[in-house]
Amino acid sequence: MPKVVVIGAVGKSVSMDVDKFHVGGETIFAKNAHGEFGGKGFNRAVASARQNVETVFVAACGAEDASAIESLFEAEGARAILVKREGEQSDFASIITDAVGTTHVTVFQGAALKVDDVASFREEIASASILVLDNEIPEEVNVAASEIAAANGVKIILNPAPYRPLGERIKELVDIYTPNEFETEGLENVRGEVVGTLGAKGCVIRSSGVVVPPVDHGKSVDTTGAGDTFNGVLAARLAEGEALEAACLAANDAAGYEVTVRYVLPAIPRRKKI
Repeated sequence: MPKVVVIGAVGKSVSMDVDKFHVGGETIFAKNAHGEFGGKGFNRAVASARQNVETVFVAACGAEDASAIESLFEAEGARAILVKREGEQSDFASIITDAVGTTHVTVFQGAALKVDDVASFREEIASASILVLDNEIPEEVNVAASEIAAANGVKIILNPAPYRPLGERIKELVDIYTPNEFETEGLENVRGEVVGTLGAKGCVIRSSGVVVPPVDHGKSVDTTGAGDTFNGVLAARLAEGEALEAACLAANDAAGYEVTVRYVLPAIPRRKKI
């Protein structure tokens, strides 16, 4: 059976719309406020689960948030395996958008996975079809998880965001990288495939030079989470055995829908919608 394991971060966020950003010590009033759980890995796992593929999300969180996160994934037909940190907070993000669509994001990094945690979810990785990683997770954790995946024939997708230089060991292990246009530095001579995301222009497969076109679902109103949706759907479709180009088109399709809906969780499409 196809199975996607996503290792990532999870936390709470609040999004607010304002007419303009603060000047100096000014206090301003928001037009609205929307709170939800999020994080790159969290969003990708939801996107994969909504493709009707078995999905397991692995993360660390503050212990007080664990029950809510587990319930959310259970409702999605997926599983969350959480390292619960007593006395620690989960990640938190404040997302403020002004009247012209510029967004300012402030992130508090809370409970995080450690390399010693990896042994507790070894069997989940070993039984996966695809392992999905990103740079919100410490590189030593990504390496440890990737070594288990590689030893068991599990394909590894790494989204190198937020950007950081990658070590040589992780480069030896990753099968597919999914950088945006600003995250390609250091990926010039990697052994794995590179699928470069181009926003509204779709994506490009480096080995063939094929540009996979975007799918237009209407006016873009919120691009937050579009890249996560792309990665989650790409992983799910590759887990099912689709060819890379077809999987990229499905991922573009989902991301094209996602940007037409405000916020992230309400926007990530279910397979029947696309």
